[in-house]
Amino acid sequence: MQYIFFQEKMTQDVEMKEQQVPAAAAPSNSVSSTTPVLQHLKEIAALIETGAYAREVRRILRAVRLTIALRRKLKASIVSSFLNVALAPGSEAHTRLSSYLPKDDQNDMEVDTASSATQTTVKHSPELEIYCYLLVLIFLIDQKKYSEAKSCSSASIARLKNLNRRTVDVLASRLYFYYSLSYELTGDLSEIRGNLLSLHRVATLRHDELGQETLLNLLLRNYLHYNLYDQAEKLRSKAPRFEAHSNQQFCRYLFYLGKIRTIQLEYTDAKESLLQAARKAPVAALGFRVQCNKWAVIVRLLLGEIPERTVFMQKGMEKALRPYFELTNAVRIGDLELFKNVAEKFATTFTSDRTNNLIVRLRHNVIRTGLRNISISYSRISLADVAKKLRLDSPNPVADAESIVSKAIRDGAIDATLDHANGWMVSKETGDIYSTNEPQLAFNSRIAFCLNMHNEAVRALRFPPNSHKEKESAEKRRERQQQEQELAKHIAEEDDDDF
Repeated sequence: MQYIFFQEKMTQDVEMKEQQVPAAAAPSNSVSSTTPVLQHLKEIAALIETGAYAREVRRILRAVRLTIALRRKLKASIVSSFLNVALAPGSEAHTRLSSYLPKDDQNDMEVDTASSATQTTVKHSPELEIYCYLLVLIFLIDQKKYSEAKSCSSASIARLKNLNRRTVDVLASRLYFYYSLSYELTGDLSEIRGNLLSLHRVATLRHDELGQETLLNLLLRNYLHYNLYDQAEKLRSKAPRFEAHSNQQFCRYLFYLGKIRTIQLEYTDAKESLLQAARKAPVAALGFRVQCNKWAVIVRLLLGEIPERTVFMQKGMEKALRPYFELTNAVRIGDLELFKNVAEKFATTFTSDRTNNLIVRLRHNVIRTGLRNISISYSRISLADVAKKLRLDSPNPVADAESIVSKAIRDGAIDATLDHANGWMVSKETGDIYSTNEPQLAFNSRIAFCLNMHNEAVRALRFPPNSHKEKESAEKRRERQQQEQELAKHIAEEDDDDF
């Protein structure tokens, strides 16, 4: 399965008054095609310095978003020039990061001839050093230099272990992500499992909530990559509660949780998690939403539901969901031969999506659907005709048909009786469904779904602290304090009188 990650988009931020700090200039909100990329990187570095000095994490987060918008324009010469500006020449970090960059791209270097002579180096800080690691790592992965990226990511993680600053947490979470990605791209994902567990323990002790969420998702992905579902569930159940500080990490967590629940045959919980992950995912994360819908379709089929046609007609997903549409059609009809042909036709797609073992489970659902259609159509039918209509290709189809019918009757899938002496299946008359509790249960489940969605929307709202309180003027504050002092003095005098 291809690695899924979100494509982050730069958003418009509200302009705010910057504090007077060394080397702090507010970068522009959008990346202009005429402004050199190196100048944008310098502005991002200034923004990081501002956030580090004022201890404002939101500035660091904004710097990461701006960097993602610039990643397609990065060149080796630009990154090298930025390292010369952001890091002290000759320092350990500068020497190490420069060694990962190619040296044959000097002709395309962007130079600012007007200010190169008077250029001042941005103040070196741990946040800026970690950002340089992140920038070089992103560049190496985009250039498909996976061996260098793996070495760079390992060096950045070793540097992170010595830092315990809340302003570094945002950068650290991105480094953890690319650290795992670089090892997965080289096929060595199992090597870092112990290191990820250690980093998760350290993040928990340091109350790094964003790091905990990111590392938990990376560990779950690590286990699921090697089909270690039991270990993934043990880790998930014993890890600190997922508080969802990042929508992207929460969506990934729901997706992994849905996969675990599916393998554990808990289809109802898996369906809820997968549909919620697809609904909460950003519109730009098309690959992620496609994967969520693929698994959700399989889970709904295993539950005996038939997904609506609109699920397969979503914009940008028609081609990717085509195999699952044909599979759904085979299950809906209850044609075992058609189901077998579809499974063989798209075997490569199902294997790459890692849903092949789930499709094997669907064979029983196809047989049950076909048997339900037969019981509705015929009041009495021989077991030989049942085997023929179900297209059972076993050595003894009549005996297999009898066992299938008896199991369906016992499970309540069909309302019929089995005449073993004559070899018949006798269907009972269909009653009025509105005389049962089925409509009430369906209505109750819909109400519960709507209430759950409303509660999640309320919890997702964010309000500034004390926004419900009116700001009082200095005069009202003095008057209130004077009244409190007089009241305290009056109470003290009454206490004296009591004694």
